[in-house]
Amino acid sequence: MAAPPFTVRSESVCHGGRVGFYTHQSAALGLEARFAVFMPPNAAANAPVPVVYVLAGLTCTEETFFIKAHALQEAARLGVALVATDTSPRGAGIEGEDTDWDFGTGAGFYLDATIAPWSSHYRMGRYITQELPALVEAHFALDGTRRGIMGHSMGGHGALVHGLRASQVWKSVSAFAPIVHPTAVPWGQKAFANYLGPDKQAWRAYDAVCLLQDGYRHPNPILVDQGLADQFLERELQPWHLRDAAHKAQQPLTLREHAGYDHSYWFVQSFAAEHIRHHARLLTGGGA
Repeated sequence: MAAPPFTVRSESVCHGGRVGFYTHQSAALGLEARFAVFMPPNAAANAPVPVVYVLAGLTCTEETFFIKAHALQEAARLGVALVATDTSPRGAGIEGEDTDWDFGTGAGFYLDATIAPWSSHYRMGRYITQELPALVEAHFALDGTRRGIMGHSMGGHGALVHGLRASQVWKSVSAFAPIVHPTAVPWGQKAFANYLGPDKQAWRAYDAVCLLQDGYRHPNPILVDQGLADQFLERELQPWHLRDAAHKAQQPLTLREHAGYDHSYWFVQSFAAEHIRHHARLLTGGGA
């Protein structure tokens, strides 16, 4: 059997399943990329299992959610695999990519840049929707017909956007403290202006609120959790825009607001198991 087109960085038994961290040469990014996979115990017999793709936030990596969210135990219990990706290309050598924490390295915004020099490597949109699923689903026992997507902050933005844009591919969607309306807030405006250029009409394709306004829908309820003590709530997240847009679009949405919780992974790990159950219910009919 031919060797898989990726390198194993590490693999460990975890909650009866296996967690692994890998690198490969990405055609979409034109650089080496990293990803992580958790396979639940029931995948040991090579029966394909449902899979949830996890998108992390600004400054994070493919390791962040697996280490900090405390979600693997519930995924193991429910027989759901998890795949985590990095948050941007690494080592592109573009001037300015390491200057700010909220743009460039660690801040790919899960889109395909169209403006040079970013367009040469910053193509996380096609990476997470095409290249990575094709790679992992060819080499792990994953059922590509039962895919979900979830994320935190910038990753929540990515999950909402790609879940709405391709609801036939992503059968379940959830987010923690997502950037719901990036065209209207500083984080998104900074990234979109550089990655996508000055035409704000082009920005709408990567804005969940705009997508709902433009007719995109998901047939299943979307789950969003938001802490009310989040330090970025008023300036960057503004979840009320998502609530209003979903109501007008008749998009099923469960938006839960939690007093006292901030933007950290202490917040994420408090509700991560419930998100895994949300995906399991939609992908397997289980999740109790």
